[in-house]
Order: sequence, then structure tokens, then C-alpha cells
Amino acid sequence: MDLKKYKDFDFILFLVVSILFIIGLVLISSATGINEGGSYKRLIIQTISFFMGIGFIVFTMFFDYNDFKKYDKQLYVLGIALLLLVYVPGLGKTQFNARSWINLGIIDFQPIEIVKLTFILGYAKYLEDRKNMLHNLNEIIMAVIYPLPIITLVMIQPDLGGAIVFSFIIFGMLYISGLNLKIVLYAIFTALVCSPIIYNYILRPHQRTRIDAFLNPGDPSYEGNFQVIQSMIAIGSGKLFGKGLFNGTQNQYGFLPVTESDFIFAVLGEEFGLIGMAVVLILYFIFFRRLFEIATSAKDFYGTLIVVGITSMFLYQFVQNVGMTMGVMPVTGVTLPFVSYGGSSMLASMMALALVFNVSVKRRKINF
Repeated sequence: MDLKKYKDFDFILFLVVSILFIIGLVLISSATGINEGGSYKRLIIQTISFFMGIGFIVFTMFFDYNDFKKYDKQLYVLGIALLLLVYVPGLGKTQFNARSWINLGIIDFQPIEIVKLTFILGYAKYLEDRKNMLHNLNEIIMAVIYPLPIITLVMIQPDLGGAIVFSFIIFGMLYISGLNLKIVLYAIFTALVCSPIIYNYILRPHQRTRIDAFLNPGDPSYEGNFQVIQSMIAIGSGKLFGKGLFNGTQNQYGFLPVTESDFIFAVLGEEFGLIGMAVVLILYFIFFRRLFEIATSAKDFYGTLIVVGITSMFLYQFVQNVGMTMGVMPVTGVTLPFVSYGGSSMLASMMALALVFNVSVKRRKINF
């Protein structure tokens, strides 16, 4: 193919993501004890998922993201069907107090990772048809009802972290579609007023425990606080340059939980110090800056909505994951994009990136 057709492909964005992936492999190798004879399984799964994602990026270059408009209803139904698969006996699997996994033998797959993308594609079409109409109360109510079945299914699993991710995706896409900020403030006020009801009657016991732990950060008797305290000790002990790869005591001696995914940023802080964390934060800054530029230069509003939805998803995951390792956000099972271990998470993130690249290269009309 003529490489000139790819002049709008964001190679800087691809390079940043590749560097984050490599950093992730290094951290996962430490978190899983490769130096002590640990299994290479997670590294292999992570690498395969990343390169499958690259294949998906190449594949999507042959299509136009606008083709998804024709299948918005089918994408909506597909999302609901995928969330229901976790209840199929012998297929669905419960982990971390949530029935949100599918056992595929080699790996456990989270359908919600794909549902985020099908939802963004379908919701983008819905909102594109209603651009600048969200000052009308009926339109606002319908725009909120549209994602309600999906969020309800996610909450039933229960996956509070996943539901919050969807909430941020929805907010980002609604805001760019012209939602009045006054309405957002009213919604926040209403949520605060209703928070006692939500806490006592909607949240599950383990979810309430996480909130209690967050509100009492210095008390290790609360479940979840011990791991956050250990995380902050790990990050603080790394100082400026870190203790070196495979030399993090909190990590190597098992004080940190789920180091390869949820608390991988703490591994980074302990073994590579403030310098290492600063490098990763700068990479994420470039990453989000590139996403913003692609969203604002898309050839149509549908493309802008897709990139804004994906950006909102990644931004929340980034803030949540880094924040919980430092005790400023409640602990949830949200991974650090492109760095944390997770086959389904990595593949879905790369698929999301493929959509972003598709919007990028289609900023000018290209005939394949």
C-alpha cells in the first residue's frame, strides 16, 4: 500500500503506547518473580494480546469507522448479550467477589472490556443524531436511559469499578454533545443527597467495606487499607531512583497484593523511584494530548464522539489506578492502561486504540 495514505496515522501515539507496553512487561516480570523462577505465562499472554491488538489496528485500516453507524442497534444488543454470558453455567466465573469473567481455558476473559467499545460506538451514533438537543429534558432523560440496562447488568455482577468507568464514558460523550453543565451539577447534588440510600441499600457489603476503608485510611483493620498502606510504603521507599529491578522488598516479599495488575504502579515507584514514575506520567500526558488532538481534528462529530468516549475511559482508568496506589482513590479492580497485566484488558485497549487510529487516518478522505 502507498505509505502516503498513512500520513495522518499518529506514529507518536503508537510509539508511546509501545513504550508503556514494554515498561509494563518489565514490571510484570518483577511482580511475578521471574528472577526467582516464576512463570512466564502472564508475560506471554500480555505479549500475545498486544500483538493481536496490532493486528487489529492493521485490519481496521481497511475500513471506515463510520461503517459502525449502520450497526448501532446490533452493537447495543451484542453488549447486553456479552454481559449475560457470565451467567451461563460452566462458562461464567466468579473472581474478586464479582461474576464478571468467562473461562476460556487458557485465559479468563472479561466481556465488559469489549462491551465498553460496543457501547461507545452505539452511543456515539445515538448522540450524533441528537447533537445540541440536550437542553431538552426529554432528550436528556432518554440519553440517560439508553445506557441504563448495560450499567444495571454491570452493577448486578457486581462490578462497581466497571460501572464507574461507564459513568465517565457517558459523561464525557454527553458533555461534548452539548449537555448543560448546570444539569451535571444538579445530578451530582442529587447523587450526594441519595448517597446514604445507595450506600445502605444498593452497594454490596464488600463495596461498602471499600468505602469505609477509604474514609478511614490510617486504620489497617479495614479490609483493603493494609494493601494501600503497603503500596504507599513501597512508593515512598523507592525515593528518587528506586531500589532497582527485582529489588523492591514490598513487592518481592509479597506485602503488595495483585502487583501485576491493580498495584503495578507501586512496583514502579518502589523499584524505579520518583524518576521512573515521572517518566511514565509524562508518557501518559503525551498519550492523552494526542487523543485530544485527534478528537478535535476528526472529520465528523461521530469520530469526535468515539475518541472522546475512549479518552474518558482511559483517563478514568489512569486516574483511578494511580490514585488508589497512593490512597487518594478507593481501591477498585481497575488496571493501568497498557501497563497492568490482563489479556482481555490489553486486547480491548488495543482495539480501542485501533478505533482512534482509524479516526486519525480518516481525517482526510482515503480510498483503499
